[in-house]
Amino acid sequence: MFSEDMLVNYLMIGAALMALGMLGFLSRRNMIVMFLSAEMMLQGVATTLIAFGRYHGNWTGQVFTIIILTVAACEASIALALIMGLFNRRNSLDVTLWQDVREPGTLPHVDAASEAEPLVAEPGPETYPHLTPAGIEPAHPAQPWMKRRS
Repeated sequence: MFSEDMLVNYLMIGAALMALGMLGFLSRRNMIVMFLSAEMMLQGVATTLIAFGRYHGNWTGQVFTIIILTVAACEASIALALIMGLFNRRNSLDVTLWQDVREPGTLPHVDAASEAEPLVAEPGPETYPHLTPAGIEPAHPAQPWMKRRS
């Protein structure tokens, strides 16, 4: 039996997840942390929907949660691809480096406490480590691969 007290407990957990996610999203500048905070807010909503569905004795909340999780999985793949693309352009995950994409006429946000500086890109072609096919032991390099760019 799903009582009203259990509903309140689930709603409090959902509200806590939503509040923590919102706090993380608004207070952080790292794109990965902001993305994870948005996912935490989404899980708070899913918890609330499941609790209401269970309380009312129907499957509506669970069905909505499955749809939300499906959309969230698609959104996560797109967001991570965008984050990787943005990181490759500025060599940083700080969102303050992307103030030039604002609408024209909008004043940029300036945080005097700390300004992010992008990593200096090293000249030369971009290289990535190569993976060997499965079952073949890779040759061990004399110097380990340390830099993303050579």
